[in-house]
Amino acid sequence: MKKYIFTLLFIVAGMKLTSAQEPVFEDLLYQLPDVIFTEIKTAKDYEASYELKIKQPLDHDDPSKGHFYQRAFLSHKGYDRPTVIITQGYTRTRNYIGELADFLGANQIDVEHRFFGESMPDTLDYNYLNLKQATADLHHIRQLFGAIYQAKWVSTGISKGGATTIYYRYFYPEDVDVSVPYVAPINREVEDQRLYSFLETVGSDECRQDIRSFQERILSAREEVLPLMKFYSLGAKVDFTYHSFEEAFEFTVLEYPFSFWQYGHDCGAIPDESASAEEMAKYLLSISDIAFFGDEQIKTYGSHYYQSAQEMGYYGYETSKFEGFLVSLPNDENPQATFVPNKMEVTFDGQLLKEVNAWLQKGVDRMAYINGAIDTWSATAVPESENGDAEWFFMEGKHHGNARIKNMTEEEKQRFTAAMERWLSIEIEE
Repeated sequence: MKKYIFTLLFIVAGMKLTSAQEPVFEDLLYQLPDVIFTEIKTAKDYEASYELKIKQPLDHDDPSKGHFYQRAFLSHKGYDRPTVIITQGYTRTRNYIGELADFLGANQIDVEHRFFGESMPDTLDYNYLNLKQATADLHHIRQLFGAIYQAKWVSTGISKGGATTIYYRYFYPEDVDVSVPYVAPINREVEDQRLYSFLETVGSDECRQDIRSFQERILSAREEVLPLMKFYSLGAKVDFTYHSFEEAFEFTVLEYPFSFWQYGHDCGAIPDESASAEEMAKYLLSISDIAFFGDEQIKTYGSHYYQSAQEMGYYGYETSKFEGFLVSLPNDENPQATFVPNKMEVTFDGQLLKEVNAWLQKGVDRMAYINGAIDTWSATAVPESENGDAEWFFMEGKHHGNARIKNMTEEEKQRFTAAMERWLSIEIEE
């Protein structure tokens, strides 16, 4: 009996010691200023998960101008683990563990971009939507949670979020130890010509000709196709006031090659000249949906279009190649794909692009760029350089949606793993 009591006391003492060494996580969260947290379902293989509301100034240079609350999701694994901060480019509605945090066994903070989703001020002033302010949001979060997580930090993001990862590193080079941007475009001008060169050379000559022929056939069959598209739009409850319905149809056809290669569609599935109007319409909608040019989607991505038109750059549509096929869109100029809110006048400022591209060309250490070789956006990916300790992955046959670590070749994965271990001073278990 005495032995049993002694053993029990030893276990209890050990529990108290562990508790003293490992603070209660929520107690640490309570100590953070500007953070409201709500516990949510714990992510698999994590200790706890939370939805966060983080107070951010509208203008980090002048906090007196007001504030908003930025949504983020936190998944806690361990104080001694690396921390991955995901720099979203758009809305983030739920907690989801990205593959990089899973790969590294890391804590994760997934941050919704300012002026998207619930990360909105009471009054939307686009003067405060720029990359300087957006990356300052990330810096504030990094400063707050650096008090809890003092091991290595990694930033990552996909697509526009991947570009945000790069801009974050540019503005705050000391915030993270490693950056891993996925399929991230960094343009050089408001309408980057490299995108057009890519679309003229990607894939086979036969496939590109089949794409062009399909565009011409469906535009020529508009009298049969438009009623089908309109019926589809009514069913999908898509309204068209930003563009007319006919304009939206022509934009949908012009967008088709970009979307085709962005997500790696099958050249063999392109309808030939024997296809009916219904078959052509169904196929087009499966790749380039007319709803993308409807009011709701344009409103949802309004902040993205503003950023593209103001400082990030984007792409347009080469309408001159379809002279005689277009009715609603002009043939003598290339309309931009930046559908800014309320069709406001936006002046493009290319200074940041110029500075960031010059900075990247000099070489940035501890960067791993992951791209799909057939993804349209790979045309404006950061080009390979011998400067700096960085790794590039242009994954053959992969596109915007599947250029991921899990789909790397064995050689690519070994090279990526070795870089992460070297840069983070950790050992990764396969």
